[in-house]
Amino acid sequence: MWTRQYRKSPLRHFVIPCIAAASLAYFGFHGITGNLGLTSKAEYEQRLAGLEAELQSLSTARAMLETRTAALSDGSLQRDVIDEQARLALGLANPNELILLHNASESAATLDDLLQRTN
Repeated sequence: MWTRQYRKSPLRHFVIPCIAAASLAYFGFHGITGNLGLTSKAEYEQRLAGLEAELQSLSTARAMLETRTAALSDGSLQRDVIDEQARLALGLANPNELILLHNASESAATLDDLLQRTN
């Protein structure tokens, strides 16, 4: 039986530590700069603060709209006031209604003066 002896390389002691160091560097780099890393935490906190401010403004607007809606409930106002507010908000009118446009800079005119101008 033949026996061959190979001379062992002096670099064999560095292979496993080099692989371990490379994998540690890879995971360390991505742990700091990745999507869920340490540097992205500040970006998430900044985005969270902006979204919380937007939520606060939307909550305020919703509360204002809820109070306006509660004021238009059937028990607090008459039907003609509700109808007037709905027409004002939607910009609608019946075909048989007369619409009078009023400019705040002009002096107030009487109804007869406005009717004479349209004729």
